Amino acid sequence: MTTLLQVKGLSKSFGAVRAVSNIDFTIREGHCVALLGPNGAGKTTTIRMITGLLKQTSGKMEFQGAAEGVHYRSLIGYLPQSPSFYSWMTGSEYLIYAGQLCGLSAATAKLRAKALLERVGISGAAKRRIGSYSGGMKQRLGLAQALVHQPKLLVMDEPVSALDPLGRKEVLELLRELKQETTVLFSTHVLHDAEVLCDDVIIIRNGQVALQGAIDRIRENHRKPTIELQVEQDEHSQRWMSTFSRRIQSLLNEKDEGALFQDVQLQNGIARFTVSEMDAARRMLIEELAREQVKVSRLEVGHTSLEDLFMKVVTG
Repeated sequence: MTTLLQVKGLSKSFGAVRAVSNIDFTIREGHCVALLGPNGAGKTTTIRMITGLLKQTSGKMEFQGAAEGVHYRSLIGYLPQSPSFYSWMTGSEYLIYAGQLCGLSAATAKLRAKALLERVGISGAAKRRIGSYSGGMKQRLGLAQALVHQPKLLVMDEPVSALDPLGRKEVLELLRELKQETTVLFSTHVLHDAEVLCDDVIIIRNGQVALQGAIDRIRENHRKPTIELQVEQDEHSQRWMSTFSRRIQSLLNEKDEGALFQDVQLQNGIARFTVSEMDAARRMLIEELAREQVKVSRLEVGHTSLEDLFMKVVTG
């Protein structure tokens, strides 16, 4: 697969604060990539450097496909987290204007504007002033603006953050289509979106890359079996749950690499155990429950998710 963007040693400092520190990653053509990280990790700063809105302190970006004498920014479509518009323009006028700024002829910009307004689901509001648009409609218009010049790389910062559940679902479906047509990079806090849409993920923490790679490979390499346990609300069962969880946590603190239980989380009355060997852990747990006569309301087995890995990486 052809490399579209190579980022090498990218850093950004604001005075004494180092927001992004010497990060490296590759975006391959035709891939959908999620940039993940907690608030303040450096996601938006990284995106703004890639799009040319912020000059890096050091490092470089190599973009393949730009013609000689043409800046690579012309090949990028960008949707910020909170796009702003000329409120007195109509949606159609704004898209035509954006298309012409990108070098399209008036006729081509008009055709592209009409097609994109329909594609993002706001063609019915094409002749309305943007000032009357809802937040979700503005987000859709921003996406149309980012696509008007048919970019080689579509970059989005939290693209569904302003949408209601229905709008979010529709835009995610649109992104699923778009990733068949162009390369996509987007930041998000919603780990489920990354799992559903992306080929690759880049997780950053404190301005540095903590983990990156193909999502299928990362999931396979880091996936571990889990057991979720919920007991009845009677005093005996609840006391056993608390005591057993503390006992497991105490064993974990001893850092025994051969331990059957590798993690335990107790939240809202539900214990979630990450284990090294499912059959042995389940057998041990069931025997303990039977011996202590604990009333079980739910016991489920599964595997750790990308969200579990994300939490482990960013809280490391």
